[in-house]
Amino acid sequence: MNCRSEHIWIELIAGSRKTSNFCWAFILFLGSLGFFLVGISSYLGRNLISLFPSPQIIFFPQGIVMSFYGIAGLFISSYLWCTISWNVGSGYDRFDRKEGIVCIFRWGFPGKNRRILLQFLMKDIQSIRIEVKEGIYARRVLYMEIRGHGTIPLTRTDENLTPREIEQKAAELAYFLRVPIEVF
Repeated sequence: MNCRSEHIWIELIAGSRKTSNFCWAFILFLGSLGFFLVGISSYLGRNLISLFPSPQIIFFPQGIVMSFYGIAGLFISSYLWCTISWNVGSGYDRFDRKEGIVCIFRWGFPGKNRRILLQFLMKDIQSIRIEVKEGIYARRVLYMEIRGHGTIPLTRTDENLTPREIEQKAAELAYFLRVPIEVF
């Protein structure tokens, strides 16, 4: 969802709450829970999961390794669920021509720097930069070049925009900000 008028451009940025992240966290949780239960089953000598007969899996070394992979997977799964619940990476980009200010806001991990807010003057924006890398792992990223601060990414690196979409987005933003476009 974006909001545009003559003087203000607000673009909402999706964070970690995406369908793919929910799917990966759920799949990883179920898989690692299965590994952990099979490893524990081999230790106890009881069948905790009816699909895998535990007497066939020897505790040392297979059961230990499966328990380790299960615990590691549960930690990674809990990390994914935390990033989803905190919605890390979400925020907005606000370009205000009337006040001459650019605000870039993102939510981070809990702690001292949970709220990430960058503010710049519009007169310090030198250009809008498009970085295009084609190939097996195509990458198209939109940056804002700011005098004295370097480049700031405006799109997510995992956002798969087509060349036409990234060009259109760059052209509209450059027109709104009245700055040139650079292609790298």
